[in-house]
Amino acid sequence: MVTPAAKREAVAHLQALLDVSERRACRVIEADRTSMRYRSRRGDDVELREKLRALAQERRRSGYRRLHILLRRDGVIINRKKTQRLYREEGLTVRRRKGRKRAVGTRTRPPVLALPNQCWSLDFVHDQLATGRRRFRVLNIVDDVTRECLRAVPDTSISGRRVVRELTDLICERGKPGMIVSDNGTELTSNAVLAWCGDAQVKWHYTTPGKPTDNAFVESFNGRMRDELLNETLFMSLDHAREKIAAWIDDYNNQRPHSSLGYATPAAFAAGVKKQGAASLRIAGGYATQPLASPAQSRNNDAETLIANG
Repeated sequence: MVTPAAKREAVAHLQALLDVSERRACRVIEADRTSMRYRSRRGDDVELREKLRALAQERRRSGYRRLHILLRRDGVIINRKKTQRLYREEGLTVRRRKGRKRAVGTRTRPPVLALPNQCWSLDFVHDQLATGRRRFRVLNIVDDVTRECLRAVPDTSISGRRVVRELTDLICERGKPGMIVSDNGTELTSNAVLAWCGDAQVKWHYTTPGKPTDNAFVESFNGRMRDELLNETLFMSLDHAREKIAAWIDDYNNQRPHSSLGYATPAAFAAGVKKQGAASLRIAGGYATQPLASPAQSRNNDAETLIANG
C-alpha cells in the first residue's frame, strides 16, 4: 500500500523532473490533489524520541510494548500506537533469535497455581568469562506463581550439597515451598538432595527427560537471562559476573515489566497476591486454594520414588 506521504513525494519528483503540472502528475500516479496540500500538525516529539531511544539503548532486548509501559511509569502518558510509530520511525528493533525445534504431539494445559511458595523451579544456565578460559554456571530458583527470581547463584562449580545449602537458606527467608521442580541433572538427583528432601519434608518432582516444557517457568527465565544479560555482557571475572547478575536480578524483580503478569513487575505482583489471598484469585472460571498438579506429576518422578528404587 502506497502512503499519502509517498504519493506527495512522487508528485513533487514528477514536477521537478518532467516540468509537468500538479494536476497531470496526480493523474499519472492516481493521487487525490487535495492530499497534496495536506500539512501535518503532528509535533516533532524531540524529547519523547530521545527518551525512547535512551530506554531502548538501556534495554536492548525490550520491544515497544515493554518500553511503552516504562514510559507510562515515568509519567509519559501517550497512546500505545504512538509509541509503536515512534519506535518504528526511530529505526529501533529487537534482533530476532533463531527459531528453536519444538516438541510435537499433544500439549496439555499447564497447571494454574494460586499462591506464592506453592512451587519453585530450579535449573542451571552456563556462561564463560571474557578470557574464554574459565566457565561458570548459575543456579536459578524461580517462583512459578509470581515469576520472581528467588535466588541466582553464580559459581564455577555447584554441587548437590551447595544446592541444599542455598535451598535451606531460602526456606529460612521465605518459608517452605509446596513443591520443587527440576530436571534430572546430576547435582539435583544427588544423594545430598534426596536425603535433604526427606529431612526437610519437601516434595521434589523431576521432569520427564527430554521435555523442558515440564519446567517451563525457569526455562523461560533462563532464556530471558541469556538474552538480556549473558549475551549482552562481557564478564571480566567471577566477582564481576556476580555483581552484574545481582543487579540484573534486582531489575528483573522490581523494575522490568513482565508480560505474563499484565506488565506488572514480579515483586509488585507478589505483593498484590499476598494482599488478595487465595480466595480472590480467579482461575479458569473458578478459584483454587490448593496447588494443581501437572500431568507429569502423576508419574513416579518424585524424590521418594527415586529413594525407594535405590
